[in-house]
Amino acid sequence: MVYYKTDDEIELVRESSLLVGKTLAEVAKCIEPGIKTEALNKIAEEFILDNDAIPGFKGYSGFPATLCISVNSEVVHGIPGDRVLEDGDIVSIDCGVLKNSFYGDSAFTFAVGDISDDLVQLLRTTKESLYKGLEKAKVGGRVGDIGHAVQTYVEERGYTVVRELVGHGLGKNLHEGPEVPNYGKQGKGLKLQKGLVIAVEPMINMGKKEIIQKNDGWTIRTKDDQASAHFEHSLAINNGQPDILSTFEYIEEVLKKKNREF
Repeated sequence: MVYYKTDDEIELVRESSLLVGKTLAEVAKCIEPGIKTEALNKIAEEFILDNDAIPGFKGYSGFPATLCISVNSEVVHGIPGDRVLEDGDIVSIDCGVLKNSFYGDSAFTFAVGDISDDLVQLLRTTKESLYKGLEKAKVGGRVGDIGHAVQTYVEERGYTVVRELVGHGLGKNLHEGPEVPNYGKQGKGLKLQKGLVIAVEPMINMGKKEIIQKNDGWTIRTKDDQASAHFEHSLAINNGQPDILSTFEYIEEVLKKKNREF
């Protein structure tokens, strides 16, 4: 189902989404070679609870953790555990919170220590493609316009778009209609109207687009084991530019201090 939000409801999604950004910034402070992914998960969970919110992912369809932490060729839905991050890794961290009955959802892919130039370019292109998609997210457009913008941008640069995993509506449910693919045709799909709140989240592969699920029943990785990056913003559809409800500002402040910007 597609649910359109009132202005007051959009503000509640914003509050939750901003908390996600602050949570990811707390995690970013600790992303260094040698840290275990479970330690990052614990930092996030404690921060969310301390801010009178509930981890949005923990228990969702049985998922066991607060964060989805996906390393290198893992695309999404990685389960935190004993894995130790190493210099040269990239790590996608996806976070959701539930506060005042509304969800927030956002993701960011981080460099661990010093990464190769190829990985820097993958991260940069994926993040840029997110904003290319957001430019099309306005009243009168179509869902296909968003996906077409993302797909065109990354494929022109030699990358591929994951097909099976998509963005989504967001509100009182973590996943609502419509689905928001990161590929598509201009002028196709649901017409975008004021009050629609969606999460746009390009998942972009260095190699081929095909993916497989690991034996844990959750983690999705690239079939060719090449790297994948993931960035996500939640936004409300407006007449002009999209109203981006989540933020990377707090994360980027941390990365600037650590000289880890890209």
